[in-house]
Amino acid sequence: MAGIRDILSLPLVYRTWQAPFAQGKMKPILKTTDLTKIKRVLDIGCGPGTNAPFFLNNRYLGLDINPRYIRNATDRYGSKFTDKGEFKVQDVCHYEPPHNEQYDFILLNSFLHHIDDDNTNTILDSLHNILDPNGYIHILDLVLPQRFSIPRFLAKADRGDFARPLDRWQEIFSNHFELVQFEPFPLKMLGISLWQMVYFKGKLKRTA
Repeated sequence: MAGIRDILSLPLVYRTWQAPFAQGKMKPILKTTDLTKIKRVLDIGCGPGTNAPFFLNNRYLGLDINPRYIRNATDRYGSKFTDKGEFKVQDVCHYEPPHNEQYDFILLNSFLHHIDDDNTNTILDSLHNILDPNGYIHILDLVLPQRFSIPRFLAKADRGDFARPLDRWQEIFSNHFELVQFEPFPLKMLGISLWQMVYFKGKLKRTA
């Protein structure tokens, strides 16, 4: 498995692997969100700019720990944003944004299944502090189905070690944000479900 992880850390290989599914992953968000109304986007675990084409008309910041991904994303998209867009190398487990910086659209796309529970909670706590009161956090991630199936086999084979059952994802997300939408959906190829995903849309919890 180490060999596969090393290969997928190369930007071109990762982009090629993700390309058939990028639009499908974003579909639940695009159905309910008008991207033209968004002011500031924070893309956590942005990879080599996988999500960037959706946000070229928004103010955008993409963070990833892999320097090769960030160089590749910057080379491909850095000059294409109509507003300010940038990519930064950052371990998001230790991300400390500038004072008073807030985003009305925070995206985590296929990221948290690489992160253990403790660090997942740390990350979501920190994002809670920078989500605009009128904004939303959008999380797309890999579900570990309970029964044996192709999606379960592929989830277990994924280079992320922390795919979680659907109810566990809901518990984690709801501990940090008020649930607006929680939608399981499949990623298919040629009509065959290969992965089971979940989309969570959340907002800041109301304080008493």
